[in-house]
Amino acid sequence: MEKHIKYFLVPLLLSFMIIAFVTAETETAAETAEIETAAEKTLGDAVETKIEAQEESVKSQNTIDNLTDETRDMVQVYRNAIRKTESLNSYNQQLAKLVKQQKLSLNSIQRQIENAEETRRSIVPFINKMITTLEKFVRLDLPFLLDERRQRVSTLKQIVNLPDITLPDKYRRVMEAYQIEIEYGRTIEAYNDTITVDGEEYTVEILRVGRLLMTFQTSDGALSGIWNKHSKAWRKLPSEYNRSINQGLLIAKKQAPPELIKLPVTAAGKKL
Repeated sequence: MEKHIKYFLVPLLLSFMIIAFVTAETETAAETAEIETAAEKTLGDAVETKIEAQEESVKSQNTIDNLTDETRDMVQVYRNAIRKTESLNSYNQQLAKLVKQQKLSLNSIQRQIENAEETRRSIVPFINKMITTLEKFVRLDLPFLLDERRQRVSTLKQIVNLPDITLPDKYRRVMEAYQIEIEYGRTIEAYNDTITVDGEEYTVEILRVGRLLMTFQTSDGALSGIWNKHSKAWRKLPSEYNRSINQGLLIAKKQAPPELIKLPVTAAGKKL
């Protein structure tokens, strides 16, 4: 019986050993699986951490790049602002010089206006005096083109009182009249007129030689005469002057070339 019990216990023991081994193998496999799972999880976590770190690194680099671009832009803006500021400062300095010059110009213009007003107050009486002098001069001068010259003086008297004509224009017209009178003294002229000689009227041709003398001759050339400055009247001349006066008339009318002619010129203060 003991023998049978021995044989019974041995297989049972072997069974327990097999069961224990299998159980140990199972536990080892489970532990290994757990270790592998933990390792995989750790590796995954490490990979994710690495990826996150790389992403963070990329974000940081992008941030750095953006900040670099912004800094570069800000530096460019700053430099542009500096250039504009320098340009504005230079422009302002130039404007200041212009303003200063304009102030000086305005002061000068103001002084000119004041002087012009003072000149205006003094020039009007001066113009009136010039017209009066011209009128007197025409009255005392040789009696040639009297209607034209008197009308010129009359016109000056009228325009000097017209408000729509500027003061410079009035002065200019007076000076033009004086210039015309000056030119009369440098020219010779022939024109027709009706004069009175010794109480008789004649239609004659007048020969004026500057302001030196005035002579006349009838259309038939038979009668010649001269204006006497002292008596303020026409006087007849001897017939010996007929040819010379006729030649002078032809020269004045540009019908004959200039030449020396004999005319009755009197000395100053000597009556003809």
